[in-house]
Amino acid sequence: MRTLIFVALLSLAACSINSQYSEPWTVRTVKHSYDARDACLVKHAASYAVDGSDASSVGRSVSSSCEAETNALIASSNPHNDPTVTAAIRQDSEFRATGFVLKARGQYN
Repeated sequence: MRTLIFVALLSLAACSINSQYSEPWTVRTVKHSYDARDACLVKHAASYAVDGSDASSVGRSVSSSCEAETNALIASSNPHNDPTVTAAIRQDSEFRATGFVLKARGQYN
């Protein structure tokens, strides 16, 4: 009976393991993709530091300038091509780009 309980608990524990953490290179790839995307956003946002345009529209422009980095991030962190995840990453890119524009203008802490 103890063996049966042990096997049942072991199998339940195996079901809860996150496969992403069993493959550490995947985590590193996603982190590298995030860093590359953010570096691109910061670089492009700096050129709008003195621009008086609306920060959210500039954020969309900056985000579209870093489309290649965003696509690499999507490819590394969304292996099953879930459209909800893809949309969330694109929305996050625009949000972060807007934040970087505001930081470059000194309007955001």
